[in-house]
Amino acid sequence: MATNETNRMLAAAATACEDKKAEDIRILALDPAESGLTDYFLLCTGTNERQNLAIADEIELRMKRDFNSLPNSVEGRRQADWILLDYVDFIVHIFSPEKRAFYGLERLRKSATSLSVEDLNADIKQHIASARQKKSSAAAKKTAAKKAPARKAIAPAKKVAARKAPAKKTVAKKAAKKKSAAKRSR
Repeated sequence: MATNETNRMLAAAATACEDKKAEDIRILALDPAESGLTDYFLLCTGTNERQNLAIADEIELRMKRDFNSLPNSVEGRRQADWILLDYVDFIVHIFSPEKRAFYGLERLRKSATSLSVEDLNADIKQHIASARQKKSSAAAKKTAAKKAPARKAIAPAKKVAARKAPAKKTVAKKAAKKKSAAKRSR
């Protein structure tokens, strides 16, 4: 299950691809039963190696700047015909046209659902709206609780403990009585 943060990061990465003129941008929501690695694939094509590097650099820059996130691993930067950026919840694949046609990740992931950036943005807006609604209902409950008259709890009466005289005084009194009784009996 993807979080709102993941959706925002994925939308920002797709926007970075668009800004660097990547072609054929696709987002695949992977079936959890088939893929334990990640939730999404972001696929795009650059026209040459230089453009592929520029796309990868722009994605990394935005993820670092906007989300303080770096990829767990980066593969293929040296050859730049298939660059892979692993952000755990989604993986970005930047292909040259030849490599994308050869590997055909879309064909391999037939059970994956294709999403658009608009779908992601709609999901983000829905999540934000529901979070705001929850927050406002919680705030309304708090203000209602404050406005309600508070009932005073009746405290049980405190028991007053009987005071006992210190043991030394009673022993001393008993000893004095014995002495006086002994003097009288003489």
